[in-house]
Amino acid sequence: MTDTPEKIDYSSTLYLPQTDFPMRAGLPQKEPETVARWQKMDLYKKLRASAAGREKFVLHDGPPYANGNIHIGHALNKILKDVINRSFQMRGYDANYVPGWDCHGLPIEWKIEEKYREKGKNKDEVPVNEFRQECRDFAAGWIKVQTEEFKRLGIEGDFENPYTTMNFHAEARIAGELMKIAKSGQLYRGSKPIMWSVVERTALAEAEVEYADVESDMIWVKFPVKEGPDSLAGTFVVIWTTTPWTIPGNRAIAYSSRYAYGLYEVATAENDFGPQPGEKLIFAKRLADESAAKAKLTFNFLRDVEADELAAITCAHPLHGLGGGYDFKVPLLDGDHVTDDAGTGFVHTAPGHGREDFDAWMDSARALEARGISSAIPFTVDDAGYFTSDAPGFGPDAEGGAGRVIDDKGKKGDANERVIKALIARHALFARGRLKHSYPHSWRSKKPVIFRNTPQWFVYMDKDFGDGTTLRSRSLSAIDDTRFVPAAGQNRLRAMIEARPDWVLSRQRAWGVPIAIFADENGEILVDDAVNARILEAFEKEGADAWFAEGAKERFLGSDHDHARWQQVMDILDVWFDSGSTHTFTLEDRPDLKWPADVYLEGSDQHRGWFHSSLLESCATRGRAPYDAVVTHGFTMDEKGEKMSKSKGNVVAPQDVMKDAGADILRLWVMTTDYWEDQRLGKTIIQTNIDAYRKLRNTIRWMLGTLAHDKGEEIAYADMPELEKLMLHRLAELDKLVREGYDAFDFKKIARALIDFSNVELSAFYFDVRKDALYCDAPSSLRRRSALAVIRKLFDCLVLWLAPMLPFTTEEAWLSRKPDAVSVHLEQFPEIPAEWKNDALEVKWEKIRTVRTVVTGALEIERREKRIGSSLEAAPTVYITDPALMAALEGEDFAEICITSAITVVAGEGPADAFRLPEVAGVAVEPRLAEGRKCARSWRITTDVGSDPDYPDVSARDAAALREIGFRAAA
Repeated sequence: MTDTPEKIDYSSTLYLPQTDFPMRAGLPQKEPETVARWQKMDLYKKLRASAAGREKFVLHDGPPYANGNIHIGHALNKILKDVINRSFQMRGYDANYVPGWDCHGLPIEWKIEEKYREKGKNKDEVPVNEFRQECRDFAAGWIKVQTEEFKRLGIEGDFENPYTTMNFHAEARIAGELMKIAKSGQLYRGSKPIMWSVVERTALAEAEVEYADVESDMIWVKFPVKEGPDSLAGTFVVIWTTTPWTIPGNRAIAYSSRYAYGLYEVATAENDFGPQPGEKLIFAKRLADESAAKAKLTFNFLRDVEADELAAITCAHPLHGLGGGYDFKVPLLDGDHVTDDAGTGFVHTAPGHGREDFDAWMDSARALEARGISSAIPFTVDDAGYFTSDAPGFGPDAEGGAGRVIDDKGKKGDANERVIKALIARHALFARGRLKHSYPHSWRSKKPVIFRNTPQWFVYMDKDFGDGTTLRSRSLSAIDDTRFVPAAGQNRLRAMIEARPDWVLSRQRAWGVPIAIFADENGEILVDDAVNARILEAFEKEGADAWFAEGAKERFLGSDHDHARWQQVMDILDVWFDSGSTHTFTLEDRPDLKWPADVYLEGSDQHRGWFHSSLLESCATRGRAPYDAVVTHGFTMDEKGEKMSKSKGNVVAPQDVMKDAGADILRLWVMTTDYWEDQRLGKTIIQTNIDAYRKLRNTIRWMLGTLAHDKGEEIAYADMPELEKLMLHRLAELDKLVREGYDAFDFKKIARALIDFSNVELSAFYFDVRKDALYCDAPSSLRRRSALAVIRKLFDCLVLWLAPMLPFTTEEAWLSRKPDAVSVHLEQFPEIPAEWKNDALEVKWEKIRTVRTVVTGALEIERREKRIGSSLEAAPTVYITDPALMAALEGEDFAEICITSAITVVAGEGPADAFRLPEVAGVAVEPRLAEGRKCARSWRITTDVGSDPDYPDVSARDAAALREIGFRAAA
């Protein structure tokens, strides 16, 4: 009986991947350890030291509000900023990131007031600076919380020295900016209708308002004609409004000379309180029938009413005599804002309750005074939403007390119904109904606002600075000089600046930077450099609290001014002025930054917020924008595209994603989404990113394992096989794409390209092809040594390019490969030699890979039918009719490329039953089994297995490799 030789274990002779870099990432556990390591080593300081002397790149941080945990919008915003900063830092810039916080304003003030109410305390009984200190402490507490949450996201920046709007120096600079505007003559006290929050008891800016659908009362009201053409005596002009409570403030009616008007007589009526047969009324002709239907009337058309007839009319107020008031004339004014698409063609004009009404009234003020009509604007509603004595019959002297528009909880008051009842009693109501429409609400309280005429401090938009420019013209010019990403942001901001009214700065609250000026009863502002210097010096040392301290007026005015004449303005500044001034005390005042910023990046809502206020403030004081580029991102919706809300239960919290999957997963989602538009996020999308991350991580892991056998040998480019040169060519192409993508803030393009490169070109092609050579070739093999040199470069490029996007994973991979390194984030993007670019090589290999797809398709069928187990069992014949494809394969080891043990390439059509792909013409594959024996080491089936007597169970190639490494089987 012959002894059967023992099977030899060749595994120790193979250069199989070896790495401690785990397949399972464990990001939720590892990432906090990495954050702690970065803090311990003070990575931020090392980044600054490494970048000393480089050109500065500055992304100025739009300040989040310091009043709660971060949400997914914060995470999206900060990750985008971090990727931008890291990408520029790793491309030769000093990209210093200084985070900031917005600390003043109503939301924090509310929180402190809520705490007072719970304790039964009255805010007004607490010294103002004691209250302000509580607001300051509240903001400081949340800054600490948000700082740790941002760090957990992998955000790197100067968190030890951030900027805050409540910092004493910041408060001094904000006040100083206002003083500059006042000195230039652009600040004034005016009385205009502004959006007013009854709930919050303060004026609101456009940026503090959002729109929501409401259902409102709508009424048609008859104004009796008292003066005008004799033929119109005894007629009525009919207006339409969705704010009945503004009728006491009516002072005029607007019409448009562009439209046709007519006189109508009521023929029949089916209503209880409206017009009766025989009454004559004037309407825009286009809207007459629709109006009649609302009042359940039929009309007879009598004649056209010309524009000059309308201009000659004055009406009586429909509430004439109520409470002893409304005995003034109501003129008709020609107005460009009048439309004929709804209503009656006549616009009820209450200059104290609407911007267009105000403008139309003021434009006519001189002409009205000449006609003996007072142009004074009444204050019919107070800060609490109650009617005043300027609304006779509804104010404090009315039966039952003053009516109220909106109460302290944002609910509708009784004002509308009281006005409607009074109109019915005077036979002045034409019709009534209900209308669902969009209406402004405070974005903080979510309650409706009102338009209310009240004295406020404004900045002119159209007053000449003395150099032929205005704030509007400067701002529009600055917009033209700014790069917008996406480009549509430019038109959006331009439209807002073109249409915006004067900038209202004053707020009637306690927590903020005061409007630190003195003014007399006529609104004249004291401009005195010495007074201003005393104020700013105090603010620098004590903060803005100095303005509210006892004796502040005397302290700042000194003995040079009449204390009786000059009054201290106690309003505070709109917080958008605070944030709009951040460029001054960060970019200008910090030597590690520069002005203007290279880029501002925020959500698309900031076209009316921070981008807007920063533009206005800087153009008012410096004549240009504080930024060179503006990048905007959309909002994050749930997976169905619906807005996230706690009530719907569809909120995705970044803290939960980091706890379950890791910050790098969240960052990968940000990088792969189209952030310029609204994005979606939910469990399915998170899982998709986990899967993509896992593939990317496994590519990095395989490279690390393979490079465990790398000796660091450099191979001359000219000596490398073509396949290695092809991979270097792809790196050259990707280098251009990556750099251009980071410059364009197009992260999705970069992420998609790198993920596809890793999955398709590396894992599924190059690595697959070269595994045999890498695992089995002899140490001296040029093919193996070249592959190792290229994989070394592939690893460096991929990890460095991905470092801004996936800072935790790339740090782990870099230190696994280079344990003596400090951090991947201190590295620079690799320099790519020009010789790597080889377009001709790519064209050739595209042909080779085209033929390979047909071979792969044929072998897949063989595997599926279980005629082969692996591709190494095959030795197919490939038939090619295309000379260009044949030429591409010439001189190549096509069997290695297709991962088969052998392959035969034949010029010709091939058998009719050969495998073909419809999309690849001229290529057919006839599957065949490989001939020979299976090599015990490489598993290839060849005819030369056993040709070396010292190694009888392996191929000649493997025998040579075994001899070179000194392997001998046990005797």
